[in-house]
Amino acid sequence: MDIITVDTTDRRQVRQFLALPFRLYRQVPQWVPPLDPDARLMLDRQHHPFYQHSAAEFFLAVEDGRAIGRLAVLDNHNYNVFHKERTAFFCLFECENNPQAARGLFEAAVAWARQRGLERLLGPKGFTALDGVGLLVQGFEHRPAFGVPYNLPYYAALVEAAGLKRKGDVLSGHFEVGRPFPSKIHEVARRIEQRRGLHIARFKTRRDLEALVPRLGELYNSALDGPPNNVPLTLAELRMLADQLLSYADPRLVKAVMKGDEMIGYLFAYPDVSAAVQRSKGRLWPLGWLDLLLEFKRTPWVNVSGAGILRKFRGPGGMAILFSEMHKSIIEGGFKHADLVQISADDDPLQHELRDLGIDLYKAHRLYERPL
Repeated sequence: MDIITVDTTDRRQVRQFLALPFRLYRQVPQWVPPLDPDARLMLDRQHHPFYQHSAAEFFLAVEDGRAIGRLAVLDNHNYNVFHKERTAFFCLFECENNPQAARGLFEAAVAWARQRGLERLLGPKGFTALDGVGLLVQGFEHRPAFGVPYNLPYYAALVEAAGLKRKGDVLSGHFEVGRPFPSKIHEVARRIEQRRGLHIARFKTRRDLEALVPRLGELYNSALDGPPNNVPLTLAELRMLADQLLSYADPRLVKAVMKGDEMIGYLFAYPDVSAAVQRSKGRLWPLGWLDLLLEFKRTPWVNVSGAGILRKFRGPGGMAILFSEMHKSIIEGGFKHADLVQISADDDPLQHELRDLGIDLYKAHRLYERPL
């Protein structure tokens, strides 16, 4: 068994790296492949905006000419400057149930990170805010929301055997339409909007959303307030994320909380097209796009994947506004199920509020770290 560094200009090696999960998950009905263009872009050092400020390396574990494991390691310069850290991220881990291969991959990642003067390995965490975080440790029987990681149950044991320790968890919740929803949430939201002079901006067309993107990026960066594991977006990254989001966004499901002309909060949800992505195996051509468009209109699932509000407007009142708009979006869109993706497990008050709203926290992803 050999650990090789992937030459991202070598089509055969790139193809091996991208093809491995399709073999590993061949008999796993829950797995949703990534969209092929997005997966390839991560290995494209000429066009992915991440490489304008940072670096990454990709490794394959190969046995008898066959890929049996893979791993990516990132040096996100902007993250380290923002948080005053020297952290390397790992992501895209896939592996047969082979502890030797997993250890070899992580040792290669550790050696690369040490050479760059980094002091900690953390992950899974990818290139952008849309990549999702963590290793799935609870909820294997459920299909993941589109864009949220899924992995085989033995992965946690492989990662821990490679010397990584649990850092923290993020949770995802399921809300089923028909469950009681506290009417007081809508009442509190209305009172807070009136008291603080807030209103909700709604959108009708994708052109409206395109005009919103620059302001949404500014708000995202302003709302970070230094929490762990987040990083400000560059203009190029924002444009790339906007292109990805707008390709499957429903304007009805995007809300902006406004104070006059200033955007102070947002809620982003989108129809879950995972079933169509499964059928097309992540390929958009020749007919994948058509199936995605059809699924966009018929899926009973909606993913609530982004919500934020400036710190001075937070607290129970500010959260009530977001919860109220979330519920309205689900009902107005005619959906039967909502997946609230990746909420910090460390936020006990938020978890309590979500459970009071009838949301079942049914999936957990775990972040791991290792000092270098």
